[in-house]
Amino acid sequence: MAQLKSMVISGLLMASLSLFAQDLPSNSVIKTTDLYSHLKAEIKNQIPNSEAALAAYYRKAFAERFYYDWHTVPERFELYANSFPEAEANHLERANDHMTKFKSSSAWLLPFNYQNGGKVDAYALRHLARQHKMVDIAFTYFYNNKDPKYIRYFTDQMQSLNAALDNNAYETIKNGNGVYEAFRSGYRILNWLEIHNLFLGEKAYTDKDQLNTIATLLQHAENLYETNATFTDGNHQTRGMSALAMLAILLRDFEGTDKWYERAMTRLNEHLSKEINPDGFQFERSVHYHMSDIETYYFVYQLAKISNITIDKSVEDKLKSLFTSLAKISYPDKSAPVLQDDTNEPWAEKNTISGTMSLGYVLYEDPTVGYFAQDLIDSNMYWFLNKQQLESLKQIEKKKPAFESVTLPETAYYIMREGWNKNDKMMIISNGVDDLKPDHQHGDILGIQAVANGQVILPNYQVRYSLTDFDFFKNSMVKNVALVDNELQGKEWTSNEGGSGFGKFKKLPLPTTISWESNPQFDLFVGSHDGFENVGVKYSRQVIYLKDDLWIVKDNFYSKEKHTYKQVWQGHYTEDLKPNLIRSNFSDATGLDIYQLTTVDKNEKSGTRGKEWTVVSKENMSEFSFITILHPYSNFDKRINEETKTPEIAGWKQNILPFQATGDQLKSLSKGGKSFLFNVKTLTIAANNIQFNEPTDVAIDINGSQITLFNLSEKAASTIVVSKATVMQDGKRVRTNTILKPGNKLVITSK
Repeated sequence: MAQLKSMVISGLLMASLSLFAQDLPSNSVIKTTDLYSHLKAEIKNQIPNSEAALAAYYRKAFAERFYYDWHTVPERFELYANSFPEAEANHLERANDHMTKFKSSSAWLLPFNYQNGGKVDAYALRHLARQHKMVDIAFTYFYNNKDPKYIRYFTDQMQSLNAALDNNAYETIKNGNGVYEAFRSGYRILNWLEIHNLFLGEKAYTDKDQLNTIATLLQHAENLYETNATFTDGNHQTRGMSALAMLAILLRDFEGTDKWYERAMTRLNEHLSKEINPDGFQFERSVHYHMSDIETYYFVYQLAKISNITIDKSVEDKLKSLFTSLAKISYPDKSAPVLQDDTNEPWAEKNTISGTMSLGYVLYEDPTVGYFAQDLIDSNMYWFLNKQQLESLKQIEKKKPAFESVTLPETAYYIMREGWNKNDKMMIISNGVDDLKPDHQHGDILGIQAVANGQVILPNYQVRYSLTDFDFFKNSMVKNVALVDNELQGKEWTSNEGGSGFGKFKKLPLPTTISWESNPQFDLFVGSHDGFENVGVKYSRQVIYLKDDLWIVKDNFYSKEKHTYKQVWQGHYTEDLKPNLIRSNFSDATGLDIYQLTTVDKNEKSGTRGKEWTVVSKENMSEFSFITILHPYSNFDKRINEETKTPEIAGWKQNILPFQATGDQLKSLSKGGKSFLFNVKTLTIAANNIQFNEPTDVAIDINGSQITLFNLSEKAASTIVVSKATVMQDGKRVRTNTILKPGNKLVITSK
């Protein structure tokens, strides 16, 4: 009987404990008076059961756990206003825009109208859900003499969402515009945390307000926990899990937060493992999303450091690789190319990365990362760094990167680089499509971008999802690619679920990298894609960088039927030697000559949104190869002389060789002991005879008694060498016959 009585009492005790330590609800926001009951037992022992005590406890907690101590907001805001004087007008404009459009007690379910009567579309609703401009409203509070109406607007709009949750009157994930979808919810949490910390020292932000915010954040976290039990690829879940981890750290005194942290870190580690390629670049291949991922992981990493939570070294190494890979693709002026869905500045031809690299320097104090950094963090990240971190940017140690031409092999970006002086040449070749989530991929497979003499000579353009021609700017007519007939690479365009403006191609070409070779004389890239096989055309592209003079681009088309073959070149061009030379000249009199070694038929200029491009065409051909010289020049005297029939190009002579060569449609460039030949069939160099089974592209370097021959083609070459000299391939002696793969070489040394 005594044992039974003990069991009953124990059962009642457990039931009582479970009643007061039950999981936080995900479908409603608990009352502020009930928050205390959800605290961990050890915290309940430290503070009395009152709203005032709990609010005071969490003011102290945020001062210790957040990125900076909220007590320093007055001096931090003064420094912010002085450091970013242009920010005030931007904050005020954005705040006014939001408050004019949306009531403080907003609707959260379409359809509904702006306050001026206009219709709120899906795109606008998604940005309302992220609460981006609520941060601007918080700053407006400080700019406008701390008028409490801005705090009330924030708290009222938050409560309107909570009311919508209670009344089931909000957009759900089913229709594509879910207010509690991981990305939108995660961004909203981040923005609200920033605002909450800014307001903690303000009398108008009462104890009740503070606890309402905490209660709302607890509901958001539980919802994120429940709806992210499994991995989902892409930055949407990553943003949500970053926010969940942040709340688990900041609000760790509540029951259930341990499981939040475990789930968030499990998901984030999965994303790091699966979505940060071994070469260090984010799998969606966009600079914009790459930098967004850096911030996403930083938010968690930094809060964990502040609270002395151990982070695996593998996570630290992955995070650092994000900065290293960004350095590898950078232009000599420390900006970055526009790659895939880069969206910050529509139609811009570069990406600013200095703020992101400043964040990397703060974390690692690596001088190579510091080379790209600036002495002040970007304004949007200012409020997530402590005083010591900000101070570290005043004395940045800078060191030029040691790397020149490099590749990110898994992401499939290939960089041909002269150096790091501001006028140096650099080209990036894109030959990848992520097989899991190509949503942010453009129709730019085998596309190129280049800079020289401080100018973007072959640009790509940033985009904006809400623009009506977004799909056009995402496709191949605004890339430096080759095309067939009227075929574009991106096919079967579909808008995003929910109709927000974002969209993607259901079908993109499958790329293949055939060869990459980098040596002191030249860089070689060879690749192909299957994007034109639907019309019976096989295609490949060779890019050769003749250091440090020019590039050769060879586009190869093979078909049984006749087609029109095209190259698209971005920029403002004139025809200076019809039809084989087009020229773009910049405001400082530097320029780019695009010169065809094989005769083309016509050039057609097009443009939109202030951007132009020229399409070079060869018509009615079954097989054809463009052999194109890209020659950046620094002044008038160094241009290709359009008045000469067969001009020299940066000192390279056309079709004049110091040895014998044969082949139908043979073309060549030679300078000193170096030669580049296209469509060559036989070579006779001194007493050495070399024959190929079919026309082949080769590089020849004659240095005294040694001849080095590289295969530049997209195909392996069956080669016969007749020579009394020593012929070596891959460290082995070649007798007569050999197969020379793309990028491979023969070395012939006379005794």
